[in-house]
Amino acid sequence: MSTTFTRQLERLVNGIPTQDGAGVSLTRVLTHDLQRRLDPFLMLDAFHSDKPDDYLAGFPDHPHRGFETVTYMLQGRMRHRDNAGNEGLLEPGGMQWMTAGRGLVHSELPEQEDGLMSGFQLWVNLAGRDKMTTPSYSDIPSAGIPEVSPQDGLHVRVLAGEAFGTKGAVERPTTAPLYLDLHLEADKQVALPIPATHNAFLYVYEGELQIGQDKRVAGAGRMAILSNTPGAEGVEIHASKDSRFLLISGQPLNEPIAQWGPFVMNTREEVEQAIDDFRAGRF
Repeated sequence: MSTTFTRQLERLVNGIPTQDGAGVSLTRVLTHDLQRRLDPFLMLDAFHSDKPDDYLAGFPDHPHRGFETVTYMLQGRMRHRDNAGNEGLLEPGGMQWMTAGRGLVHSELPEQEDGLMSGFQLWVNLAGRDKMTTPSYSDIPSAGIPEVSPQDGLHVRVLAGEAFGTKGAVERPTTAPLYLDLHLEADKQVALPIPATHNAFLYVYEGELQIGQDKRVAGAGRMAILSNTPGAEGVEIHASKDSRFLLISGQPLNEPIAQWGPFVMNTREEVEQAIDDFRAGRF
């Protein structure tokens, strides 16, 4: 059976400028009210600034439990450390996939005093049965992220999942995330396969795209939620300008979501237990 590329642009979302950590300026693209619609994804932040005051304070020690964080750097360097003695350095083009699991306390601090800091952090939920798993990291340098140019004018970095016959740097069987960073040249078009069961969205960070058969426009700084058209396994994209964008999709967990800040569990009682465990130093 041939793939049907009939997903459409369901909704355009403007990111919300905010601050997090010790005062880092960023844009919150995927917000709390979209967690159900974009299950298993909980949050997407985009950061991009060459003003040191926007990022130098970084993210001092803070806890997580019950989900995964994915930090993808376009430019800049970020050092992470945790309370178990783990340490790593994110550099341009690199990615860190952290499974918070049953809980840890870590910091993410810029390792530069000037220059451009640009990238994304995505939160991916864990299934209830996996929320108390042992914390772990995958620190992947730029050279470890597979790249493919399947057609003229298209370049793809496969961070997670599989696309165009290329397996990504990370695979997760339960949520089956597909995470692509794409560069599509002006006046080029591509049909992007997406599993029919997945929730999916695009985030345009440079240029302008025309999405779907009706060619609705998404410009830079906009998130485009893609329709869950029955049987549709992909979407048609045309670049009005030279464009760079993320394609992110995943298998919904269809489980209750109970969140209090950095703790994401299935019930209020589990969140209260996470708070008690953190306060008692059990992370």
